[in-house]
Amino acid sequence: MSKIFEIIEKDAAGRIGRLKTPHGVVETPTVMPVINPNLRIVDPAEMREFGAEILITNSYIIYSKPELREKALKDGLHELIGFNGPIMTDSGSFQLSVYGDVNVENHEIIAFEQAIGTDIGVPLDIPTAPDVRYDQAKEELQITNERLSEARRLVEERRTSAAENAAAGLEKKRGDDMLLAGPIQGSTYLDLRAESAAFVSDLDFDVYPIGAVVPLMESYRYEDLVNVVAAAKSTLDPTVPVHLFGAGHPMMFALAVALGCDLFDSAAYALYAKGGRYITVNGTYPLERLKYLPCSCPVCSKNTAESIQKAANKEELLARHNLYVTFEEIRLIKQAIHEGKLMELVELRCHSHPQMVSALAALYNHAEWLEQCDPAVKSTFFECSAESSKRPEVFRYSKRLNRFTLSGKVLIRPAKYNKSGLKDADFDHVLYFKPPFGAFPSELEENYPFNAEVQNRPAESSLKAALENTAALIRANPNAEFTFVKGKRLSDFDDSYFEALKEICQVIENPASNKIEESDESVD
Repeated sequence: MSKIFEIIEKDAAGRIGRLKTPHGVVETPTVMPVINPNLRIVDPAEMREFGAEILITNSYIIYSKPELREKALKDGLHELIGFNGPIMTDSGSFQLSVYGDVNVENHEIIAFEQAIGTDIGVPLDIPTAPDVRYDQAKEELQITNERLSEARRLVEERRTSAAENAAAGLEKKRGDDMLLAGPIQGSTYLDLRAESAAFVSDLDFDVYPIGAVVPLMESYRYEDLVNVVAAAKSTLDPTVPVHLFGAGHPMMFALAVALGCDLFDSAAYALYAKGGRYITVNGTYPLERLKYLPCSCPVCSKNTAESIQKAANKEELLARHNLYVTFEEIRLIKQAIHEGKLMELVELRCHSHPQMVSALAALYNHAEWLEQCDPAVKSTFFECSAESSKRPEVFRYSKRLNRFTLSGKVLIRPAKYNKSGLKDADFDHVLYFKPPFGAFPSELEENYPFNAEVQNRPAESSLKAALENTAALIRANPNAEFTFVKGKRLSDFDDSYFEALKEICQVIENPASNKIEESDESVD
């Protein structure tokens, strides 16, 4: 159970939370804009205007530059950066992944992060790249774990000393209350990711970053990203805050939040601006290709595509726009969680890129784990795509079919139709049939999730899921005699869809031939 993270609302594995830091409480999910101490395209003091509550910078860069190091040690990190809210610092692991070596030891960077007053410090972990040899990933994970153990011991010793000083009436020192992050590594080997997550959990860190995933995102390997995150998340305590290192494009925030990630960081807003790239939630445009600005942020509402292209401060304008779009998406995600509609937003976003569609399929491969995280009661289930049939709600219903005990004569029919041929009164039970759930007691029609808004003509995957659930329900009640009415909405589906059902119950193929006329206004 986390002592610094309070979960307020949940949907799927996503949540709205409050993270308590030495410099204030941060509401999650949120993005930490990366601040380069040497180059500030947007002043950190302005970041709150965009929605940023917490920033991230690189302690190794500060440590390596004498002028920056001296000022940080003298005045503190927050004075150096010019931001009075929480600041997280990376330790140099990024430089280690790029250059292969850094000129600092793990214990030195931990002591430095404490000395400059970092809110959340990070040990010098080894960011193992995707697809390396298994033995290399295993070896580097062992080094990371040794460094994490060292960092955890050093921070705990400092906290103990601070508590003793406070009891003695001595003044608190800068860095006494620094939170510590425990990065999860293991390359693309899911067993190593799970092993790493278990290790950091045992050491009781404050924040749990999932590291070395930037190469996956840069190469659009979102399916692999989903599996890596799920391997870690399904092993971690569900109450702890999780940080996805290097995730900065709003296109994938909803997906990552649905997987249970709370914090993101990226320099994408600035790097993309430097490259003349304009961020949207559906992808990125080269600025020179834009004739219109598909955004109403303060930058776009006061400019045209042409005026930004010609502006002397083009890079700054792009960076500001990129930040506005980034935090607008975060707010939309929070609202979706609040309304219980996160998965609908995820499905919408995942259809913006072919590899994101694959990621959605990978996400639903973890439906059993997602269902354990997902609230059992929401408002209304909206079917947004063929993939909706794999959502946690549908999986949950399939697990609960054995709760229904039926006997006698049972009618399964669409919710709305003129009962001129068959009368409900002639049956002991009446069930309604609605894809993707299948058959359910008519009395539950107005209850979640059976009050679902679904397509008039179900998608093939939705119908298959519904028929599988219905068949399972029938098999679980061998003492009942079932009659299934296809209804007008299913009449154009090939008979092969219903073969399994015909083996275990009576299926009325054509309602008209049996004097059953479905209502014209029926949506079932």
